[in-house]
Amino acid sequence: MKGRNPTVKEKKHMDKVQQLGCIVCHLSGLEGVPAEIHHIEGKTKQNAHLKVLPLCYEHHRMGVKTDLFVSRHPFKKEFEKRYGSEKLLLFKVMQLLVDDV
Repeated sequence: MKGRNPTVKEKKHMDKVQQLGCIVCHLSGLEGVPAEIHHIEGKTKQNAHLKVLPLCYEHHRMGVKTDLFVSRHPFKKEFEKRYGSEKLLLFKVMQLLVDDV
């Protein structure tokens, strides 16, 4: 992993986020789709490991742009056009975490 290693607190947060399942699929009505962690501000900034989205492989890094899926990598502009900004998705993730407590 390029960047700094996450702290114990950050690892716990990322685990909770990942357990939510893909946020894009969730907002489309498909809950519990296995997710990977996507860092919205890279991995080196302070609190970078707290600003993460749970995305399935297709929505994260499969590299597709079809009617069904747009991958964040490498299609950030189309991804945000279709699903909302990463900051908006992060807000929705944080809401789910609060509701889950």
